[in-house]
Order: sequence, then C-alpha cells, then structure tokens
Amino acid sequence: MKNTDRPFAGILLMLGFCVLAPLGDGLAKLLGGAVALGLLVFARFAIQAVVLVPLVMARGGSLRAPQELRHLVWARSILHIAGMGLMFGALRFLPLADALAIAFVMPFILLLLGRFVMNEQVGPQRLIACAVGFAGTLLVIQPNFAEVGAPALLPLGVAVTFALFMLVTRHLSGEIDPVRLQAIGGLQASVVVLPLLIVIPGPMTTLTVPDGPTLLLVLLMGLVGTFAHLLITWSLRCAPASTLAPMQYLEIPFGTAIGWAMFGDLPNGLAAAGIVVTVAAGLYVIVRERNLSRRATPAAPA
Repeated sequence: MKNTDRPFAGILLMLGFCVLAPLGDGLAKLLGGAVALGLLVFARFAIQAVVLVPLVMARGGSLRAPQELRHLVWARSILHIAGMGLMFGALRFLPLADALAIAFVMPFILLLLGRFVMNEQVGPQRLIACAVGFAGTLLVIQPNFAEVGAPALLPLGVAVTFALFMLVTRHLSGEIDPVRLQAIGGLQASVVVLPLLIVIPGPMTTLTVPDGPTLLLVLLMGLVGTFAHLLITWSLRCAPASTLAPMQYLEIPFGTAIGWAMFGDLPNGLAAAGIVVTVAAGLYVIVRERNLSRRATPAAPA
C-alpha cells in the first residue's frame, strides 16, 4: 500500500479526540446515577448508528464490510463495546481524572503493540516521550488509589481493550472510509448489546425510558462520542499508532478540567505536577512531528 502518512494532520485530529472523549466520559458519569449501565452503552452505539447510517446510504456506500475484513470489523466492534462498558462502569466509582489517569497505561501498551505486532518504527525519541508521559500519568494517580478498591482495576481493562481497538482501527482505516466504518460499528454494537439487555436481568440492564432532560443528555453523550471516535479513526488514517500514542496523554489535563467544571473535582499537587509532565511530553511530540513533516515535504520547483 502506498504510504500516505501525514503525521501533523494525524496529531491535530488526535488533539480533537483528546478534548471530546473526556467530555463524552463526563456526560456518561453525569448520567451514571440515572441510566442503567447497559442502557447507556446501547444508547451510545445506537445514536452512532442513527447519525452515521443515513450519511453512508446517502453517499451510496455499503453497510457490509468487505468479506476479507469482516472478522476484523467485528473484532473492533466487540473491543469497542468492552472498552466503553468498562469505562462507563469505572466512572460510576472513580473521579473522571482518576479514571483517565489509571487508564493511561494504554498509550504505553499501544506503543509496544505497534512496535512488536504491526512492526511500526519506534525511535528513541518516541520511547522517551512515552516514558516521560507515563511517569506523569503515575504522578496523577492519587495517593489514596489503594482505598478505591476493585473498581480501580476497571480502567486497566479499558487500557488493554482500547490499545487493541486502536491497532485494529489503524489496520482498517486505510481500507474502509471512517464514516462507513463507524456506521457499521454502531450497527454491530447495537445488535450485540440490545439482546443482552433483554436476556440478562439486573440493575445494570434495566430498560427504563429516561425523562426528557436526561434523554437530551444521553443524546448529547452519543453525539460527542460518535464524533470523537470519527476523529480518532481519521487520525489513525493519517499517522502510525506509535506516533499518536504520546498525544493521548493530553486527555488527562482536558479530563481534569472537565471533571472540575462538571463535578468540582480538582487534582492535588502531585497530580497537578503529573499533568504538567504529560502536557510537556505531548507538546514535544507535536513540535517534533511537525518539524519532521516539514523536512520530508519536497520544495516546490522554481
């Protein structure tokens, strides 16, 4: 396949994802006390399908993945369901910033998977940037982490599932249009989750229609999440996963700001120091990749 990587464009798209993803998580946390977990996950994917399927059909696109890629498309949908369910579950117990901080072993896992699974080039500068960002992530984790209990392990599951999700997305993004891929993913996830809500009884799968204001928040959450994951799909079409991995650390400061605005949660001094470190690592990658991109662009003929 012809190399069409555009690192700086990929970084800008990932930056948009880093703003919208924690906003969607914040809305999910806000809704956690009013909507059952399973119903919230279903709504997230159903809204994605309702928004994107008409766009694909209007453009004459197919809602069936190519035969040779169907197993990967289904794997991506299952990973997305698992990651979303684990994150929404974690947010019912943990502050937004803490949940994001714990989950942020994910870019480090992604870097290693990109190197050893997809054979992407990972130079020493990227390794150092990821290591520094990971160290900052550890600083963000609150000293009382041990007191949170078993729910604190849920973001670790998020990290593993979304690292695999991003690698599969990277493989598919050059073969299937991002809007089409997201539309298919929304349909597949809805088809998987809805029967589980009907068959499995319990407080996490209660099918209760929310009231008007709650329903509007659910709709907003779905729209924000849909657009956020379009951005990440587009970003992975522009740049390797190993290039984008350090950028995702920027979700932590954005998530901290959103957590403060929505819930009044603020990090302590140690966590604030960690946020500074992660932002510095992310900015370093932005500047470096932009400079490399400029150097790689041939000068226009005189």
